[in-house]
Amino acid sequence: MDPVSIWTHWERLFSPAVLGWISLLSALTFVVSLMVVPLIAVRIPPDYFDSKRRHRSALRRLHPALFMVAFTLKNALAVILVAGGIIMLVLPGQGILTILIGIAVSNFPGKYRLERRLVSLPGVLAAINWIRGKARVEPLRKPAD
Repeated sequence: MDPVSIWTHWERLFSPAVLGWISLLSALTFVVSLMVVPLIAVRIPPDYFDSKRRHRSALRRLHPALFMVAFTLKNALAVILVAGGIIMLVLPGQGILTILIGIAVSNFPGKYRLERRLVSLPGVLAAINWIRGKARVEPLRKPAD
């Protein structure tokens, strides 16, 4: 590619219309994260990370077909939250907390151990408990080693 065509691609990529859409998406993810992340953070039971093994999901009591639909929707939401959190690492929003909520919603092997390790980090636990304190909810207990 010659330098002129490269410049043309950059001009299209960073045109005012594209930058406007990116700004709108950034503002929207910021507002949505400000509403959704605290709602989810206060719903985690304070003793969720106390046990060494993950709690059995309430979804398991559903009919197998309903379980698969709920399981798929839940993991699709998790992918959206993790992707949005990654985007919010460079755009305005609560990126790390959104990624953590996305991980918490998803299902994959070793997830509970990963959650416990992440929540045991002082900054993460402090941020979650700050949100919970604002909502007057009992703070999460630090995971036992």
